[in-house]
Amino acid sequence: MNCKEAIRLMSEEMDRDLDGGNRFALRLHKLICVGCRNYQKQLSFIRQACQQQVAVDDAPPTTPDLNPPQRL
Repeated sequence: MNCKEAIRLMSEEMDRDLDGGNRFALRLHKLICVGCRNYQKQLSFIRQACQQQVAVDDAPPTTPDLNPPQRL
């Protein structure tokens, strides 16, 4: 397996389960290829960051406190 194929499979793996042969080949490739291991870490980080941003965007807006505490 070359890096181009590994990258394609990493992207597919985020959307669906890979079949046994592709899953094994991808794991084997990542054992020997530091570039693809790093790429998968970055891909996972970006996906997680996007999911967190969507969660923040979907949260109901907060209203500011219109009556701040009064000083005595």
